[in-house]
Amino acid sequence: MEIFNKQSSSKNSGDESLRVSVLSEALPYIQRFAGRRIVIKYGGSAMANDALKEAVFRDLALLSSVGVQPVVVHGGGPEINQWLERLKISAEFRDGLRVTDSQTMDVVEMVLVGRVNKQIVNGLNKLGAPSVGLSGCDGCLIEARPWGNGSHGFVGDVAKVNPSILKPLLEKGYIPVISSVAANVDGQSYNINADTVAGELAASLEAEKLILLTDTPGILKDPNDPSTLIRQLPLSEARNLIHQGIVTGGMTPKTECCIRALAQGVSAAHIIDGRVPHALLLEVFTNEGIGTMVFGRG
Repeated sequence: MEIFNKQSSSKNSGDESLRVSVLSEALPYIQRFAGRRIVIKYGGSAMANDALKEAVFRDLALLSSVGVQPVVVHGGGPEINQWLERLKISAEFRDGLRVTDSQTMDVVEMVLVGRVNKQIVNGLNKLGAPSVGLSGCDGCLIEARPWGNGSHGFVGDVAKVNPSILKPLLEKGYIPVISSVAANVDGQSYNINADTVAGELAASLEAEKLILLTDTPGILKDPNDPSTLIRQLPLSEARNLIHQGIVTGGMTPKTECCIRALAQGVSAAHIIDGRVPHALLLEVFTNEGIGTMVFGRG
């Protein structure tokens, strides 16, 4: 029994030392980012898995508690698909985008603004992190315009951002949670890609960081080999990877989103794996991080 107690005590001591080491490593980052804004695009598996969802909410609550000002932008594609199926409305994708007719737009608005947004708000509130749910329509936060030539229906792009509604919320310690639905000057609602909304908001808020939660480790030299993760990527090299065809498929718009945000003054943009519990804290508060950090100026 005495040996067991000694072993147990030694193990506990090791665990405590590890915890203290982690906190010590986080301290300079906490000091550096206190009072700074970080825009986080929340999506992918981190929204679908309950354990990952809880981890993200806890990360956001902790960031807010130590003085960081997080802003959350979310999508909700899988839940939109479920409701379209329930309502027997066919889903069509073209060029990687959801073709959005008026019926589909009604469902998008209902799901993103009325359901997913409030689920995130409630999850944060339960952890003592007061949050406020908004869409791009609230306070004229985002002015939308048709994407491309309008061939995809009510798929939109960001025409203009007016972040004035967010600043007093952030100053009072609230976490804004924003769904990627916005209206044009005539009041017509549009469905906008959440990555695009997050990037444009980060630029307008002069955010310290833009973080995109994805279902990949980050930007890979070889998409089939996670060991080829690029941890730090200068802005100029990010452009080259797209031109060379190394960044392809769904990673292209995410990388372009990072490039555009950096060109507009955001200090750094991160593409991280939301399938890893507490990925946000690992990226923000540790030396190595967990994904790809794109940095530099336009």
